[in-house]
Amino acid sequence: MGMRVIAGIYRHRILVGPTDDPEIRPTKDRIREAFFSSLGDISGKTFLDLYAGSGSMGIEAISRGASKSTFVDKNDKAIHYVNENLKSLKIENAEVLKITDIQALALFNDRKRQFDIIYIDPPYESGQYEEVISYIFEHNLLSDNGILAFESKRQVTLNPLWYNIIKEYHYGEISVTVLRK
Repeated sequence: MGMRVIAGIYRHRILVGPTDDPEIRPTKDRIREAFFSSLGDISGKTFLDLYAGSGSMGIEAISRGASKSTFVDKNDKAIHYVNENLKSLKIENAEVLKITDIQALALFNDRKRQFDIIYIDPPYESGQYEEVISYIFEHNLLSDNGILAFESKRQVTLNPLWYNIIKEYHYGEISVTVLRK
């Protein structure tokens, strides 16, 4: 069985995505379920799905009541999956950007945009975590009560002056770390 939306108005709907593509690694259902369950009610929140892949995280956010999801990925196939999933579910409160992580963050900074929830899931070996998370905190892209979560396979070293670790989840060798300002 393929990926599915876990809860909310699109619950049980199937999402398209790669079955065996090393460039795109969708977040597993059980990780999405645990993450969103821990957030509680996200009605009216804005969501940034950075390194969107199939778009499963941002779609889950909309399904659970987020007012808008923004999907960012530089990979053509990933953008195709995101657009196909949004189209099949008839989701309109979404923005899809085919640009790099830092280009997107610079664009949001220029537009003075902030997000209530930011989920970062780069290729595990990319080394992008520190640079991207630093940029988000330095440029105030996270709303005052917002949270930033990142999925990783290794220890990530960050500047502790910017955040408080709220929770860390472990799924075998994969970790999801949730931060707040």
